[in-house]
Amino acid sequence: MIGITEVMNRLALARDMTGLAAIPGVETAIHGVAAVCDPLGALYLPDAGILVVSDLHLEKGAAFARRGMMLPPYDTLATLTVLAAVVSRYDPQIVISLGDNFHDRVGSQHLPDAFRTLIVEMARGREWIWINGNHDPDGTVDLPGSCSDELFYAGLTFRHEPRDGLQKGEIAGHLHPAATVRRREKSVRRPCFATDGARLLMPAFGVMSGGLDLGHRAMKDLFDRTSLIAHLLGRDRIYSVRYDNLRG
Repeated sequence: MIGITEVMNRLALARDMTGLAAIPGVETAIHGVAAVCDPLGALYLPDAGILVVSDLHLEKGAAFARRGMMLPPYDTLATLTVLAAVVSRYDPQIVISLGDNFHDRVGSQHLPDAFRTLIVEMARGREWIWINGNHDPDGTVDLPGSCSDELFYAGLTFRHEPRDGLQKGEIAGHLHPAATVRRREKSVRRPCFATDGARLLMPAFGVMSGGLDLGHRAMKDLFDRTSLIAHLLGRDRIYSVRYDNLRG
């Protein structure tokens, strides 16, 4: 699970829209399609006007509470605050949320009205697509937009779980990629975008989501490691590091 310090860092960036506008994203391309990796963890495709986020895990605290484990109940508000910031920044025509939008099957049913209203406002005037994930395979309830298992658009494939082996033009989530670098004699581990130019894995956008190291066996065959770059979400910028220069 992500630490409280990271939660506060991302909220501070989102709330300071002047500061956010001054922090540039990193330009890249996925299978020839131009993209921008945003420091708050969203991906923007400027030619198509598409904003992509993944693994929001909304109502995670509430899901744990239903199982008797009490966590601070602020995760949904924090995640939606950050999401509203990136939607405001890019004003996309289409928003695609790549699955695990809610932490369990009933999360959208129990979403408080205030949060539901916030999503409705963000979706106003644009297309909103919820990709189904393993945590929420049945889709969303009473929220704007449409649900789908996967989407083919603008020459790319959007799905929750990455397919095995090398894939061209795939943008996926699920694995919550993270990477570790050594900086100023200390090791720093951060969520990251991971891409070899052919496919891209999204970092988890939810503020209470953890991460899986790029060296984990689950990612072993997903990338051409000679071309793999991790775009780490730093406190004030994105740090782009080649796979060979990562620690561990």
